[in-house]
Amino acid sequence: MRRQTIINVLAGAAITAGAISFATAADLTSAPKDMVFIHKGEFSMGSNEHGDETKHQVVLDSYWMDKYEASNARYKEFMKATSHPAPAYWDDPRLSKPNQPVVGVSWTDANAFCKWDGKRLPTEAEWERAAKGPAGDSHYPWGHTIDPRKANYGQNVGHTTPVDSYPDGVSGYGVYNMAGNVFEWVDDWYDPMFYKHSIALNPKGADQGYNFANQGPVKVLRGGSWLAPETSLHTSHRFWNQLDNNSYGVGLGFRCAKSGALISDDAVQEGRQAFIQSLVAMGGEKHADAMVAIEKALATDPDNREYLATRELIAKNLKKK
Repeated sequence: MRRQTIINVLAGAAITAGAISFATAADLTSAPKDMVFIHKGEFSMGSNEHGDETKHQVVLDSYWMDKYEASNARYKEFMKATSHPAPAYWDDPRLSKPNQPVVGVSWTDANAFCKWDGKRLPTEAEWERAAKGPAGDSHYPWGHTIDPRKANYGQNVGHTTPVDSYPDGVSGYGVYNMAGNVFEWVDDWYDPMFYKHSIALNPKGADQGYNFANQGPVKVLRGGSWLAPETSLHTSHRFWNQLDNNSYGVGLGFRCAKSGALISDDAVQEGRQAFIQSLVAMGGEKHADAMVAIEKALATDPDNREYLATRELIAKNLKKK
């Protein structure tokens, strides 16, 4: 009876976990380097922090998001391949190490890089979902409490940090530096009233940008920076700038995104069922069977963190024998 109870609990947990954080199956051979896959789903966009962040529900199709901000090393490859001019602050010793994020880029620069890299700038909604994580409501990428050990902001460091810094501050999807380090351009035009009438399915932003003081329409910036205060770090915070202006240059960068391949419902279900089978086998102490099942699940979704963690647990149990 006790064993059957354990099995039932594990199976129920698997179903619940799958409902909130299951990553849609993706072909290992087509997984882009240093990108994370974010499955189709719904989340709560916006917050109660500011008037331009009205909460509303959004559904997004699956997509890929760069795990890291675009680095100086990668941007140098882009400049060499395309003869694109160097951005502002390119030679600033505080900011120019290869693994630091490129800064001083305009929206036009960032858009050109992403196209060269076979990608695109993320929409504002895609950026926010990647920051909020599978539960869809984190105030900061790591949770709901500010923590200076998990982000570079407020001039606490005095310069940008490497794009793979602050591993304890990654979002629930495993995306780095979604709070602090550099503000990040997204594709959308900025309109302070847009959230009040945004469509629910795959919103692309306003049709045109708000024209502050007749300085030109503005694009959205996200994520705070090493210079900005902690009030800019929450996952729904919106900022803006003219698309060819880099006036926030020392703290202005980006990352890219890519639309996800359409995966059949059958493939999604196959991965879920295999995951459940592995947990049931674990509950029955059939660890060899559990390993076979979890490997089947990973074949459909090789980067799924739950599946990978489960395989580690099974491997530990097999070693005990």
